[in-house]
Amino acid sequence: MVRAKATVLHVDLDMFYVSMELLRRPALKGKPVIVAGGLGARGVVNTASYEARQFGVRSAMPVSRARQLCPGGVYLESDYRYYGTASKQFHAILRDFTPLVESAGVDEAYLDVAGTEMLFGDASAIASEIKRRITAEIGINGSVGVSTNKLVSKVASDAGKPDGLVVVAAGEEAAFLAPRPIRELPMVGPKLADALARMGVTTIGEIAAMSSRSLEERFGQFGRELHARARGIYSAPVASGRGQAKSVSRETTFGTDVADRERLRAVLRGQAERVATDLRKQDRGARTVTLKLRFPPFETLTRSATPGPMLELADEIYAVATDLFEKAWGANGRRPVRLVGVGVMNLGERGRQLRLGEDLSPDHLANTVSRLRERFGDEVIHRAAEIGRGRHFDH
Repeated sequence: MVRAKATVLHVDLDMFYVSMELLRRPALKGKPVIVAGGLGARGVVNTASYEARQFGVRSAMPVSRARQLCPGGVYLESDYRYYGTASKQFHAILRDFTPLVESAGVDEAYLDVAGTEMLFGDASAIASEIKRRITAEIGINGSVGVSTNKLVSKVASDAGKPDGLVVVAAGEEAAFLAPRPIRELPMVGPKLADALARMGVTTIGEIAAMSSRSLEERFGQFGRELHARARGIYSAPVASGRGQAKSVSRETTFGTDVADRERLRAVLRGQAERVATDLRKQDRGARTVTLKLRFPPFETLTRSATPGPMLELADEIYAVATDLFEKAWGANGRRPVRLVGVGVMNLGERGRQLRLGEDLSPDHLANTVSRLRERFGDEVIHRAAEIGRGRHFDH
């Protein structure tokens, strides 16, 4: 369906983690600031200030590489609890304008404001008010793109950074995208960009000018989708409600590789408890459990299992996860592990029935632990075996 009006917004908080750090460290404004998930050899950059980006520092870059590029930068370790509070404020602001909010992460979301004009004005007015409230209530800036669909709005918000507002009117999608570099089109990664460059294609408009058939012959069905997106055609709607996640997961990267079976199982236990807490907050259960293992240097494997009944409790998730772990770790020679993670998928409504002879004591324990972590943070309580030598980073 082609929309007659641009009513889809993409709101993105500008360099979110860095901006939050500058709120409490204003003396760092104007300096190259890098916020990372761990500052050791295995730390990874989460966000870099624009000053740091001038040195080539980028998100997802190893901290060791960032220090080579920007040795004079200010390096700060991520404070996820602090950022989480602001993220909740951010999403609450958006839901004041429409229930059609789809979260795309802690610092960005899509909205569909169709039908709210009588209350708040047109999409451009709503975007301006959202930007004002983010600055007034959180203290940082955000950029907003407005168009007829999520894809074009995403490109528009990126084009407006920092602190910008870009509106693409209905019917102007292809013209807006045409002069932009191909890497700005969502779904075009480095390998695809290289392949297109070898074909002499460097702008989104040049992709749109090609025939759908030629792109399909070169890239398969993916080529047909690429052609449509290059013309600003994208039909996926903004998810209704609060944009519930399709999966929940927790991972731990170890400061020193771990080959201690009991330590690894203890970390899995802690992760299962945190995943179960997240499910409880969403009033949901899961049917599939996933395991992620990474061996040095960057060899990663994933395993999953769907036992059948809806899983809600930490013990249930842990049992499936450890079974996956023992099989996968054993098949790989019980080598030292750099990262371990537990996740759940195929989420659904919570509604577990008690089995014969079962009581609610596991639920009571899980709820107690959950309330403690919700009030004081994840680090307030650990199982004893979960604490081992060498620092680790949860995310």
